[in-house]
Amino acid sequence: MAAALVKGQNAGLAPGEVVLSVRGGVAADLSALLVTEAGKVRSDADFVFFNQPQAPGVRLNGAGLEISLGAVPGEIAQIRAVITVAAQGDTFGTAASPVASVADRAGNVLHEYVIDGLDRESVVIALELYRRGDQWKVRAVGQGYAGGFADLVTDHGVSVDDEPDVVAAPEVRTVPGEAALSFDKRQTLDMRKREVAKVLIDKSAFGARARVVLVIDKTGSMQKMYRGGTVHRVVERMIPVATQLDDDGTLEAYLYALTYAKLPDITVADGERWAQTYLHLTGTHEGIDYDAMGGRNDELPIMRAIIDTLTEPTLVLFFTDGGFAKKREIAALMREAAHLPAFWQFIGLGKANFGVLRTLDELDGRVVDNAGFFALDDIDQVDDAELYRRLLGEFPDWLRAARTAGIIS
Repeated sequence: MAAALVKGQNAGLAPGEVVLSVRGGVAADLSALLVTEAGKVRSDADFVFFNQPQAPGVRLNGAGLEISLGAVPGEIAQIRAVITVAAQGDTFGTAASPVASVADRAGNVLHEYVIDGLDRESVVIALELYRRGDQWKVRAVGQGYAGGFADLVTDHGVSVDDEPDVVAAPEVRTVPGEAALSFDKRQTLDMRKREVAKVLIDKSAFGARARVVLVIDKTGSMQKMYRGGTVHRVVERMIPVATQLDDDGTLEAYLYALTYAKLPDITVADGERWAQTYLHLTGTHEGIDYDAMGGRNDELPIMRAIIDTLTEPTLVLFFTDGGFAKKREIAALMREAAHLPAFWQFIGLGKANFGVLRTLDELDGRVVDNAGFFALDDIDQVDDAELYRRLLGEFPDWLRAARTAGIIS
């Protein structure tokens, strides 16, 4: 059972690895400052945040700080974990008290601290790990920082003069329906939206707008991924992409095999129900005959159907487990589609022969490079940051090339 800490209380930590996280309260970003006895970082490299997720012994992974105590440099006396409200204008006093915890790598919570008494604070030092001789200890801090996040990091020795964006959290878009989600789902969505925004910021494409189309393979070889929920989780992880790119935050959806079905758009509020209603391999559901689509792949009909709808910048997210047999026809179609306002990001699921997809980057005869491909043996083992980096890495380059070529305005 976790030991409860109160403000100012400390407790010892066993050697090894711990995970520090904060849950509850308003949506917030977690960061860390590794400081010396003087209370300063040695360099900017000792500041761990969304755009610099790793320092010696400390790694920001999703919503938690993974800390390998034995790998923290000897000059570092303290690791200060900081939470900052995610949305401009929010304060920690507008919601339930956040709860900071320290767990072992197996997920067993060792210590918990309810950070109560917060009011107008937007930046709070939640916990502090510190050395006492050869031992590491944790202290419940819960101290707001009146000057704001920029003042906090500069007071700890982080230089922001030459790189003002180092402390600027991305202003992610909020779309209709988010308020209907449970708190936990909203937290997960916020975290994923920020990972999407980070990629777009890094690629100088933040603020770009595009229609987002999701295409999912419905062939028999996908049975294990449907039954195990992999495809459901893919849909959940694609919704944040639409929230940051699409005008109304919705995700257009198709299933395909020999033929295809255009499904209702996916909204933030309805994503889970949508997946349960429409992700099937067989049978008739909501008037859609899934058996009529067949059990083998033919990509040409669904690709042609999407091409016929292209009137605005579009990102096509195409998930398949392989079987692209019509190499010549698909290559010809991609050359034709290069004149149209769409970038096709193909994602291979599982270990399979993906044929022509692996050669898309080398396909000649196109006015712009309009397609990318990567394969994942197990998409559930890829964290959000890496998935979105690969998913969106080439799209901003296409936007610029398409503008230069006059394909989009």
